[in-house]
Order: sequence, then structure tokens, then C-alpha cells
Amino acid sequence: MRLFVASLATETNTFSPLYVDRSAFESAFYCPPGTHPPTPTLCSAPVVAARARAAREGLTLIEGTATWAEPAGLVSREAYESLRDEILDQLRAALPVDVVLFGLHGSMVARDYDDCEGDLLARAREVAGPRAVIGAELDMHCHLSEQMVAAADVIVAFKEFPHTDFLARAEDLVDLCVRKARGEIDPVPALFDCRAMAAFMTSQEPGRSFVDRMLAMEGHDGILSITVAHGFSAGDVYDMGTKVLVYADGDRAKAAALAEKLAREILSWGPSGAGPRHYKPEEAIAEALATPGQPVVMADRWDNPGGGVAGDSTVMVEALLRHPEIPAAIGAMWDPVAVAFCRAAGAGAEIALRFGGKAAPTSGTPIDATVRVRAVTDDLLIPFEQSLVSLGPAACVTLGNLDVVLASGRAQTFSPPVFTSLGVDLAAKKIVVVKSSNHFHAAFAPIAARVLYLDTGGPYPADLSKVVYRKVRRPLAPLDPHPWL
Repeated sequence: MRLFVASLATETNTFSPLYVDRSAFESAFYCPPGTHPPTPTLCSAPVVAARARAAREGLTLIEGTATWAEPAGLVSREAYESLRDEILDQLRAALPVDVVLFGLHGSMVARDYDDCEGDLLARAREVAGPRAVIGAELDMHCHLSEQMVAAADVIVAFKEFPHTDFLARAEDLVDLCVRKARGEIDPVPALFDCRAMAAFMTSQEPGRSFVDRMLAMEGHDGILSITVAHGFSAGDVYDMGTKVLVYADGDRAKAAALAEKLAREILSWGPSGAGPRHYKPEEAIAEALATPGQPVVMADRWDNPGGGVAGDSTVMVEALLRHPEIPAAIGAMWDPVAVAFCRAAGAGAEIALRFGGKAAPTSGTPIDATVRVRAVTDDLLIPFEQSLVSLGPAACVTLGNLDVVLASGRAQTFSPPVFTSLGVDLAAKKIVVVKSSNHFHAAFAPIAARVLYLDTGGPYPADLSKVVYRKVRRPLAPLDPHPWL
């Protein structure tokens, strides 16, 4: 059996002022055929899973390019087309193949392409032919389109938020596709559109129990795979929204019934039934001070680089500076210019520094202060599950009791080494603010006295009712009354 695998991924915030060209992929993560590391990245886990399966069973694996750009704004047409065609040319050269596997995200938007993944899968089908089995792994925060489902034989998305299962789901994908190619199963899809944005976290209820039940259903009573595509509210495209995709073994009616049942359960939680409370800055600080123990970890969700925004908002810096008596830390903030100044000055230097507040009006005002450079590094590497993520050259600066981590690269704060690698003792901090939506949770919750989620006002679209969407399929709750609830 011959398998081909490749990866092309980014998450596009169509409201972000940060644009993506090919160099954004090449500088973030770009591996030509055969050069992918032994560990997976968030959207390239099918490469690692396919390698393991091929080695175990003596299958022939042909690897294509694997590449990723950090979440940002619109991808240029030239970047998408050049990378797409690079991978499709590699697929042509590999023919004939029995299985084609892709590591994608599911929310890439390029100029003139609102559904990049659907376009790639459809073109791959044309190249590989109708008998090849085509499978794709997606991030759960995707725009799951009918074009994707029609072009692929199997689509599997992450189930966990925070994303702790991208390798496990890639292994599921490889297994289903190989079994399909061998004629052992007949995955028949049913896609149910919730007509709503109904995302949820699996680090809390009811999402935790819901996903546990999903996992228990798979492999029983003819149910092969269950995916909840949460949707990505920062993407103004037709297919934005929450959908449930079920594959049953040769039984479309069974798949459709379960997809609708699960979708209606998600909708029964209501607009805020599955989400955490979000605190304004002063509310969060008061909650932290009333909480025994430390640190209290706060997620600056709406300035999360993982959502395609800059990660340079100063709103929480200003709030913490209004409480100079509180030992606190915040990071990682994106400011390559400030990092360059700190690295030039060197650790231990006291300098006048302006940082943050550059990318958008919602980033707040720049901070002007005399700071002490606590530490600098040529490359701040942080773990995220099985992978390592680079934030590039970085520095930590101190303003009284507040430590601020500044980074040259844009990525969310996945784990404590963002701080500890630069000498910050988190146990000595009452408050630790992380630039992340929820991926921080797996690594930070074990050391946290409490976890809080912040509402700092932006720039990620936080209140959907105030966002001007031009392309989304309507009606869509909460923008509109739900059409059938």
C-alpha cells in the first residue's frame, strides 16, 4: 500500500490587520519532503502518525511538504497557490497512491479563496483519482464546508480544547483511511449544521463529559468517527459556525441521526452554557486577591496570538501597574522592536523602554517606563504537548513587582517556560497573565491556585453581536434568533 502525506495550515482571522505571505510559512515552519522532525506540530501530526503506521506494517510512505504559518490575517493568493501547487505536484509525482493524508487547519482564508482546504482537497481528488482514499485532520476551530466533506473520504478534527490530542486524532485518521483502503470499513458521512456558533471547552463541564461520551461511542454500533467542528468566529466566510460530522460504517441514516442528536445537545446548553465567565481587568484582580494561594492565572483570551491577532495589548499591563503592590507577570507580548532594544542593552541593564500597543487601536496605548532587563535569550522555545514552539529572540523586563515577557515571534503562551526560562518564579507571583485562549490550561492549571478568563475588549472579535459579518450564512445564532429552537 502506498500512502502520501502533506500538511498546509494556518488559522485566518479575517478581521486582523496582520497579513500572511509565503515568507510567513517559511519562517514559522516549513519542511520540504522528508525533513519533518520526529515530533508533530499542531497541524502536521498526520506525518508522524503515518510514519509510525508505515514502519509498523511495511507500507510505502511518500512525504510531501509540511508547512504552517502562525495565525494572522488574510493569506496572499500567491502564498496559498504556490504552496498548494507545490504539494499537488508532489502528489502527482507519487502516483499511484492508495491513501492521501493531509494535516490541515480548516480555517485558512486567502485572497479569492474563502475555503482553502476545500479547494486543496477537491484538487487532490482530481489528481489522485476516485479510488484513492483521501483523509484530512482539522483543528476543531475550523469552517467545515460541504466541499471538504464531499472531496474527502474521512475528516477527523481534534476533540480537545485545549488541543492535547492532535497526535491521537491523527492516528485515528490514518487508521480509518488504511482500513477504508483495505475494504474493511465503508465510512459514510452525515454533516449537521447547528446554525450557530456554539464552541465549548473540554477543560470544564459540560464539554468534558460530552467529549468523553463521544470518544466512548466511536468504534461501537457501527459508529466510526465523531467530529464537532466548533467553528472560528474570527473568520467572515460562508461556512462559519458549529457543525457535527459523523461517519457510520455503511449507514448514512445512523450517522445522520447521531449527528443531529449531538448537535441539539450542544445547542441545549444555550449561548453561554458551555463557556466560562469573563472578567473585566479590575474584577479579575479583585477575584485574584480574594483567592487563597497563588498564582492566579488569567487568560487574556481576546489578545491571543493563536486567534490571529498581535498579542501586544497593554490593557492588562496598565491594570496591573495600577496595583504596584501585587507581584505579577504577563506574557508573552509581541514586540520585536522592544526585544531588540533589550537584547542590545543586555541583562541587568536599566533602560527607558516603550513596548506594546502598536498593532491596532484595541491594543491599547504603548507603555513608556524605565525597566530593568531581567533576562534575554536568542530563542525562547516552549513546549506544547509533543512539540516545541519558538517565540524567537525574547526578553523579560521588570517594572517594580511586575515582570513582562516580550517576544519577537507571535505565538500564544502554551506553558510556564515562557516565564521560567527567563528567570521568573511563578510561585512568587500572585497574578500571572497569559496571552492565550485556552491552550495554556493543560500546562498552567496544575500550578494555578485558580484560573480566570479575561475580557479586555479585543482585538479578537469577543462580542459576536457587535461584529459586522458580510459573508456568513444567515441566520446564524447569536447574530440572529435561532431558526429552529
